[in-house]
Amino acid sequence: MSDDYDYDLFVIGAGSGGVRASRVAAQLGARVAICEERYLGGTCVNVGCVPKKLLVYGSHVREEIEDAAGFGWDVAPPRFDWATLRAAKDAEIARLNGVYGRLLDGAGVTTINGRGRVLDPHTVEVAGVRYTTRHILVATGSWPVTPRFAGAEHVVTSNELFHLDALPRRVVIIGGGYIGTEFAAIFHGFGVAVSLAHRGSRLLADTFDGDVRRVLTETLRDKGVDLHLERLVVGVERVGEAYAATLDDGTRIEADLVLCACGRKALTAGLGLEEAGVVLDERGDVVVDAYYRTSVPSILAVGDVIGWVQLTPVALAEGTRVARNLFGGGPVETLDYEAIPTAVFTQPPVGTVGLSEEQARERVANVAIYRSEFRPMKHTLSGRAEKTLMKLVVDRDTDKVLGVHMVGPDAGEIIQGFAVALRCGATKAQFDQTIGIHPTAAEELVTMRTPVA
Repeated sequence: MSDDYDYDLFVIGAGSGGVRASRVAAQLGARVAICEERYLGGTCVNVGCVPKKLLVYGSHVREEIEDAAGFGWDVAPPRFDWATLRAAKDAEIARLNGVYGRLLDGAGVTTINGRGRVLDPHTVEVAGVRYTTRHILVATGSWPVTPRFAGAEHVVTSNELFHLDALPRRVVIIGGGYIGTEFAAIFHGFGVAVSLAHRGSRLLADTFDGDVRRVLTETLRDKGVDLHLERLVVGVERVGEAYAATLDDGTRIEADLVLCACGRKALTAGLGLEEAGVVLDERGDVVVDAYYRTSVPSILAVGDVIGWVQLTPVALAEGTRVARNLFGGGPVETLDYEAIPTAVFTQPPVGTVGLSEEQARERVANVAIYRSEFRPMKHTLSGRAEKTLMKLVVDRDTDKVLGVHMVGPDAGEIIQGFAVALRCGATKAQFDQTIGIHPTAAEELVTMRTPVA
């Protein structure tokens, strides 16, 4: 590090990966600047993980109130006020924005408001001001994809949902991936009539375990979500104060709101990357190597913008490694992308880590499947028909547990712990030797003895 440049590291994008890289680099003695054109914290804090989880909590209250009757509680019919929840959510997000700002300031990072553009391998321009830097890190994240059909101007994306003036009575959701299914559960919990069109025969992407997809699909349908599987929305039109979505089989569904949850795309347009020599792939993702270096040695990229694993903890880990590799002076670090745990915060939630059954059968010659579907103890009194799924995927030849999957209450919390076991290479025998906590749902994962396949 020397005074040849204004900064040692200039980060474009103050989301999870960018902020983490900035802080770690500054703590290692680098001169760091970060620019952001929207909001500190990126998608996760502002229009993603955090506000979504708050809405999940809020929408699940209705079921908790309904279940209370089975435990002897006489509860008056609930009344929900969207404006109250939205205001509370906004206050929490504003608090977190402040926390991010203080973290950057405390680490000695210079924060610059505005959109960054790469002019050359060592120059970034923000609001007409040029800054020279030894290294540039692109961490601009991704943005919701919008559809290409007649009436596409009438749809909203997940970004807008967090700021609705009023809760709609009827919603059509286009797409049954994790975003679509999460918002289907959220809206349904608030009492909204939900219709969802998905091109697949089951909800979620086929990277999820087949049994997980089956159970979640059955559960949401049983709860009353109107599912239109193996269907595409081909157009949306305005009908008075409402909208009508037309499916490819001619079905028309009227709603007050149409949500497009068709995926996300890297935010690389207009950044000057290609002009500076950075290679993008056919999807617009930044192409990087195992150390997050682009085709231009001084420019790196992490997070959703590289299109690898679009999860906040992954972006944090990638940002940490970039900073340490550039300024730590120690061994160069890479990130192992195997057995990354994840959750889908539907109702009930999904938790998963490791290989699905389908993936395991493609990679391993001899697979054993342990599966249990049961009614949670709570619902023996609540009367709710909802079931829980627990599933283990095991290599018969080595006895190593390859995947752990769950659909049911607290799935994310439970699977986080089992992710540690998978990282340590735990075997089915070690699962069997572990004493379960009784009575819990989680004990099922250490008490299943007989394979079903």
